[in-house]
Amino acid sequence: MENEWVDVDASELCESYELCARVSQDRLGPVWTALELLPEEARRHATALNGFAVWTDALADDSEPGVRQQALARWCADTLAEVRAGHSDHPLRRAFVHTMRRAELDVAVLEEFLDATRADSAAPPGFVTVADQRRYLRGVAGTISELMTPLLGPRTGDAVRLMSLLGEVCQLGDILADFPIDLAAGRCYLPGEDLDRLGLDLEDLRSGRRRDALDELIAVQAARGRALLEEAAPVAGMVEASCQPFMHAMVLGTEAHLGEVERLGWRVLVEGLSSTTSAETLIRPRREPPAGLRIPGHVAVVMDGNRRWATQRGLPAPDGHSAGGRALMRLIVSALRLGIGHLSVFGFSTENWSRSPEELARVFEAAAEWITRAARWLQEQGVRVRWCGRRDRLEENVASALAIVESMTSTNATLTLNVFADYGGRDELVAATRRLAAEAVSGRIRPEDIGPEDIARHCAAPDLPDVDLLIRTSGEQRTSNFLPWHLVYAEFVFDPTYWPDFGYPHLLAAVIEYSGRHRRFGGDDADPVGDPVAVEAG
Repeated sequence: MENEWVDVDASELCESYELCARVSQDRLGPVWTALELLPEEARRHATALNGFAVWTDALADDSEPGVRQQALARWCADTLAEVRAGHSDHPLRRAFVHTMRRAELDVAVLEEFLDATRADSAAPPGFVTVADQRRYLRGVAGTISELMTPLLGPRTGDAVRLMSLLGEVCQLGDILADFPIDLAAGRCYLPGEDLDRLGLDLEDLRSGRRRDALDELIAVQAARGRALLEEAAPVAGMVEASCQPFMHAMVLGTEAHLGEVERLGWRVLVEGLSSTTSAETLIRPRREPPAGLRIPGHVAVVMDGNRRWATQRGLPAPDGHSAGGRALMRLIVSALRLGIGHLSVFGFSTENWSRSPEELARVFEAAAEWITRAARWLQEQGVRVRWCGRRDRLEENVASALAIVESMTSTNATLTLNVFADYGGRDELVAATRRLAAEAVSGRIRPEDIGPEDIARHCAAPDLPDVDLLIRTSGEQRTSNFLPWHLVYAEFVFDPTYWPDFGYPHLLAAVIEYSGRHRRFGGDDADPVGDPVAVEAG
């Protein structure tokens, strides 16, 4: 539909898109950081949509009530007229109208957004039920996310519905983050039935009194958000590959956002929430270990429970493996935040070959997709990836992706991520023994001279330091043939959480437990530690 714009100055259109980008950057914060991951054309149109939404929201919020309603009504009427005409002279709407026409976006969805925004601006929110709140979330945010969907190259029809759900969750996250501002203005975006059940009123929320009830209130909201996000998360893999980094940043950022809300509990009502806990935390994590905490140099993780997580939710096993990939990204971010130097993950054991060919195919497909998607981000964060395990049996797409990211990140030094794929601990020790035997037969080493360092240099990763902390999820309490040589003095933490639900609070809790232990390494007082460090795990 570019020919509809032949009479428009191209420089004016370009300036309009640049204005939308500036408005989006100023007002969207971490979401803007995620938008920057989109390819150029998709980013340009996405910022036009978001710039328009932000501008509309500002009109709805930032002026005197009487003037506001009149100005907003005129803005909405002019927008719809221009979209239908295919032309605008407004410096910001020009790009928005161009995007609507170019991508043939649904005007009815735009009308729904404008109606919801006007209704929210006209009167304080009054949600009696959760369904009332959901209609609001859909109207002011789900609609914009739905309009964005065609820009991302959706592969399935369900992508539109799931994108709308993702928009709802993001808006709920904004509500939870902006409590102090909204409460001070007499606005409460929570369902009245939740407040009534707990016997709470607005003054309770403003003052932070009755903390147990407020903690429960916040936990209920965060749990609803997580349930919606869980349903929406598969959309990250339903768009064009070039748009998937943006989608995964949004999903993972929203998970981090909700996790921080849960950690703060009642305090989020009076303190609000820092924007750095959202998408930006996932894209540019900052090192921020809690003061006084002893950080393990090498953490190993047995990522267990993907299939049980899926079964618990009535989902096929591959969905559990996809959710496990998102949890791995959270783990890497969490390790970067805590300043952990070495992170080893048990991705696929030699025993896993006994699973069905269908499940293995989906596991390898999900693994290759995750590695390819994460490669650029890992490089930017200074993460060095090492593949430890056999290299002759994995599916070619997985083996190729691992080899490429291993080569790409080989000089990085912020965090070493050791991916153990097609690995078995006993196989590793047998192979090391055979190599040493061959050296002895050839006369390169005398049997009596063989020491621990000789076995170590023949392991899958010769310079891998001993593990300080081993974490296994899902409640199982065994090492399952993982790193027997390197676990001799490791501290073990067995977390009942299924792997897809594992996040920063779980890792922090494990590190706190590790920090409070007295490690003697077989001696009397080899690693003196005082009283356990008092750090809140959330």
